[in-house]
Amino acid sequence: MEKIVIFCSASDKIDPKYNVAARELARELHRKGYALVSGGGAIGTMGAITDESVKCGGEHTAVLPRFMKGLENPKISKVVWTDTMAERKEAMREGTVAAIALPGGIGTMDELMETHTLRKLHKYSGAIYALNLDGFFNPLKALLDHFVATGMLEPKDRDLLKFPETVREILKELK
Repeated sequence: MEKIVIFCSASDKIDPKYNVAARELARELHRKGYALVSGGGAIGTMGAITDESVKCGGEHTAVLPRFMKGLENPKISKVVWTDTMAERKEAMREGTVAAIALPGGIGTMDELMETHTLRKLHKYSGAIYALNLDGFFNPLKALLDHFVATGMLEPKDRDLLKFPETVREILKELK
């Protein structure tokens, strides 16, 4: 079974539309036969993804560093423990065919940017998407375009990160 890693928020102070999109994404990816990997937290879009995975009966692995013990979603059936955040990111990506970032904060950005860098360096082979729901990632797109305009990033490397605006667009890309 192919796996997809989802990077997302662990905040419960976000607009509910992000959790709606997270549930839709989890449901549709499971329907297509993918297993999911995420940070496995109990709140925010992490919690929404886990809850939807359980509801769908889909395979879902949570990856957390040991210092976050107790923050994992109690509904998750498989948890992988790591010693550090760096090991967590590596374990989350391991064996995945794609990485999808949902709107999130600095942790999500860290995961997304490291994955983009690794793809550029041919150390990650999966596709990379940032769900640009209601333009959430427009500032990042503008920054990457600025990097291209100033010669800091090759256009072909900027294009390794796709910015679909809906879950449906992501699903079409994944075929």
